[in-house]
Amino acid sequence: MPYQFDALCARFFDCDVQRNVSMAQYTSFRTGGCARALVEPQSVEALQNALFVVHEYGIPYEVIGNGTNLLVSDAGIDAVVFRIGEAMGAIRQENGLFFAEAGASFAALAKRTVECGFMGLEWAAGIPGSVGGAIAMNAGAYGGEVAETVQRLTYVDAASGALVDEAPAEGTFGYRFSAYRAPERIAVSAAFSLMPDDGGAKARMAEYTAKRREKQPLAYPSAGSTFKRPAGNFAGALIEQAGLKGVRVGGAEVSSLHAGFIINTGGATSTDVYNLIRRVQRVVHAQSGIWLEPEVRLLGSFSNLDEQ
Repeated sequence: MPYQFDALCARFFDCDVQRNVSMAQYTSFRTGGCARALVEPQSVEALQNALFVVHEYGIPYEVIGNGTNLLVSDAGIDAVVFRIGEAMGAIRQENGLFFAEAGASFAALAKRTVECGFMGLEWAAGIPGSVGGAIAMNAGAYGGEVAETVQRLTYVDAASGALVDEAPAEGTFGYRFSAYRAPERIAVSAAFSLMPDDGGAKARMAEYTAKRREKQPLAYPSAGSTFKRPAGNFAGALIEQAGLKGVRVGGAEVSSLHAGFIINTGGATSTDVYNLIRRVQRVVHAQSGIWLEPEVRLLGSFSNLDEQ
């Protein structure tokens, strides 16, 4: 790259900066190569400054949260990775609204709202991602989704560096989609509007948590549901019907507990996971005519890989 990287990193004020960091430490799959630098801003202002720097130098960058919906190439990422973490993870309640910064745990936010006597986020109790990640993909489960409760959002417009606060417009959210996702828009906080507890919020949260423990392979590294739900069907059911439960590529496996999950059984590489995703797509398509679309976001190059 035609710049002095040390000089560049020195300009990331109020940020924790690590060089050549293995992304396996920062993704729930526990796989992936190194990023050129991992930068954790300690404030919104630090993020804005860091974005100004990478734009000034023309440096590629990515933005992540808890890394629970990512598959990073084994070849790594020749880019700066901004991680919105705990330093930007405050949660507070004010005038009937819950304000959460993007780095906050979404599950912790859900638990806090129920403890304070509100309902609407019980379904999120077991979701391992951050608030920012949940907003970016309009996370949902058990009939609920982020879009139902977000009243206002604050994001950084990456191109200009401006901080924008607005109420989400119609069409802003869709199924596992949001207009508030990097690199164009980086959500930094949101206000959630919830209803007073009807008396059953704690019981529902406990029920959803128990269902997750019973039906999902939580003992293994994964990115949660690997595929989006196809219209009128369920990805897990289609995969099971195709006889793919338990199928492996290297250390990656279609979970025998829940076919909608691809898990790292130990020693899997991102290449193993990617090739298993491709195998599942092809076999399910051949048997049902449905092409499953991954929920998992790919970072880095996977273009030259294929099923082994």
